Formats: sequence, structure tokens, C-alpha cells
Amino acid sequence: MLRLTRYLTKNYDTPDGHKLSVYEKGGGYQQAKRALGMTREALVDEMKAANIRGRGGAGFAMGVKWSFMPWPPKPERPHYLVINADEGEPGTFKDRTLMEKNPHAVIEGCIIGCFGIGAHAAYIYVRDELHFSKARLWGAIEEARAKGYLGKRPFGIDYPVEVYVHTGAGAYICGEETSLLNSLEGKRGEPRLKPPFPAQFGAFGMPTTVNNLETIAAVPTALELGGESFSKLSALHHLKDGGVRLFGVSGHVNNPGIWEAAVGLTLRELIYDLGGGVKHGELLGVIPGGSSCPILRADEVVNAPNEKSPLHPWHGQSVLDVPLGVDTFRALGTMLGTCCAIVLSDKACPVLAMHNLMRFYRHESCGQCTPCREGSAWIHRILDRVVHGEGTIEELDRLHEIADNIMGNTICAFGEGTAMPALGFLRKFRKEFEAYIQTKGRSSTGVLSP
Repeated sequence: MLRLTRYLTKNYDTPDGHKLSVYEKGGGYQQAKRALGMTREALVDEMKAANIRGRGGAGFAMGVKWSFMPWPPKPERPHYLVINADEGEPGTFKDRTLMEKNPHAVIEGCIIGCFGIGAHAAYIYVRDELHFSKARLWGAIEEARAKGYLGKRPFGIDYPVEVYVHTGAGAYICGEETSLLNSLEGKRGEPRLKPPFPAQFGAFGMPTTVNNLETIAAVPTALELGGESFSKLSALHHLKDGGVRLFGVSGHVNNPGIWEAAVGLTLRELIYDLGGGVKHGELLGVIPGGSSCPILRADEVVNAPNEKSPLHPWHGQSVLDVPLGVDTFRALGTMLGTCCAIVLSDKACPVLAMHNLMRFYRHESCGQCTPCREGSAWIHRILDRVVHGEGTIEELDRLHEIADNIMGNTICAFGEGTAMPALGFLRKFRKEFEAYIQTKGRSSTGVLSP
């Protein structure tokens, strides 16, 4: 269901839309003021009703995550809100648009979030390369502090709130929440064993909630509309996947970009109606939400005869016509992820596409877990042989084995973020891989990007 909205993006095309004066004209910061006058329980209940599923990839319910924080806060154990704006997933570029074009929504969301979890400080962790994004965030913070919306008495209310921007070093692993927390503390960016979870032992050893940047930016809108009303904007409200979100598309499309729409948009609508259709050829496959999501072939059909399956309403239809939702795409055997799709044309070679992705994951493995460190390097070495015409069918089978042995055997999900796209390509394009090996690449189109 294509239903474009303008809650988060209403000032994207407005001159000086990133400034406080423009944001206030649309009712900016009124919800933060209102939230500081609510009870914590009422605020969390509204966020639960909003059904905001995490926009960073995992899709966990934000309101439920807030409720995990120990209550009431103890003076000796301050709470912290940490915002994940690392955005290092290839193909993902939505959060930076918010930081650059609507930074005050992020700051207002931080104020509301701090009150909801009992925190007085929020840290926005931004990857190093996004200098313009960081400058816009700091500018918004300074404007909000000068207006009295941040500080010791925001809006004249005795609930101190401060927001800080923290620069990461550009490591993909720091998009994982516990690696991010280690980096925030000045440690090596490596994941932590869980439990304990961040709500018990997070930043600086204190109770912490980690939210994706788009997730927190949606909070003022959800509170303004009312949690349930916000959720019902979604075609997947019945699956507790509510509201609106940013959808992106890149790769072999005529019109790559970011759009805001109600949850329920389909891949066909995203690629053809918004993305302008496939550039150079026909659609071969699409990675639905950032590079770690297993690829879907364009010719796949939904097989969900069980009426209890979230996919049953689309049984027998193309996967391109399934609404983009956390549970619907999980049921398809992939993930919604960051909701930024990567389109692959039939003029491009899936073998070269997988090789390109695996080069990235080998480079970005933090090295802490042996299956991920050795497995990602091994996969890349075999693919190097394949693309140079030296691979064998036995090595193709070994790729399956290596990826299977990474799954479920690492501290964090990024090992699986390597294995899942690898297995996706191997399973969906087995015939193409076999032909490539048997012909030493002559069966391939020979190009990654037409």
C-alpha cells in the first residue's frame, strides 16, 4: 500500500528546514514539553501503543525496550539514553537525511526518551565520516539549549536533560549496540557478551537504552498523534508494526532516494513507483533492507498456505507484493533491516555482487569471534578464486558449510550478518554460481554495475 506521508520529512525541502525557527512553526518541542508533564508510566504506555519497531535493523518494539529499564532510577546508578546513528550498513542512508534536514526531531525525541527511561543525558553516536550530520546535530543542540529546551530546567521544568554528539571511528561493528557502548567509553569497538543486557549494564556500567536515530526521531510524532492513532497509520497495525518510516532504494534503479511512507509499502511500489523502475535491464533480485539481509529473487512466489502465517494473505503472490514489515519479511526468510533496498539488475552478475559484499564483511569483522574472523576471510578467499576462474564445485559447497558454521556461533549478530547474505546468494543463485565455475566466468555478464 503506497501511502506517502510528511511527518518526519515535512521540512526536508524547506529553506533552513533544519533550524529551530522552522521546526517550531510546525509545533516543534511542544510534545517534549508535554511529555515532561506526564507520568513515566503514561508515556511508556503511549510508546507501546505506537508499535514503533526499531528502525535500525532488529525491529524490536521501542516502547517495550523502554519498559525494561529498572525503575525507579537510583542516584548512584544514573540512566543513559544512547542513540545509534553509526549507519554503516552498505545501502543504508536514511538516518543521515534526518540529521541533516530534521535534526530537531532527533533532539526532541531525545528529551522525551530521556524522561521515558529516567535518564538525564543522551549520547548520539555518529560515524566519523558524517561530518555534515554532526555539524547539524550540534547546531540543533545549541539552538535548543539557547531557547531553554535543554539544560537544568528544560521548559522551566525541574528535569535536567543534556544531549551530546559522540563521534565514532567509522567501524561497521560499532553499529552493534554493545560494540557502540564500548566505543563510547573509549574502548575497542567489540561486542559484549549478553547477559547482562544494556538495560542492566550499559554505558559506563549503568542502565542504558540504545535506540536507532530514526526510531527516536519518530517519537514526537507518535506522541502528538497518540500512540494508537500513530500505529493505525500502518497497514500492518494488526502485526504490531505501526506508524510511518523512511524507505530507501539504491542500486540499479532510475531514481534512488529516500521517501517517508506508512508502513505497508511493498517492494514493487518502492522500486517501480518511487524508484522509477530498474535501470539497465529487468529486476533480478533485491536486498530488502541493507546488505546483511538475504536477497530475494524477483521471480519468487509466497508459499504460506497456513492461515496463521503472517504471509497467508499474500499466498501465491509475488514476494514483491508483500508489505515491507518486520514480521512479514522475517517470514519470507529475510529481514526488513534498515528498510533501504538494494536493487540488482539482470545485467549484473550475482557472483560478482556476492564477492563485493563479502569483501566488505571480511574487512569489517572486528576479529573477536573466531567463526566470524576466520569464516569471513575464508569465504572471501574462495570467492576470489571463483571470480578468477579457479573455483571448483567442491569449494562452492564449502561456502555453504562455512557460512552455516558462522550462524549462531558468534557473540553478536554481525557474524550472522555476514553468513545470511552469503547463504542468500548461494541458495537463490546456485545455478548461476555453478555455471560461472564450469565456464570459468564466461556465463557471467562480467559486470557488477551495468
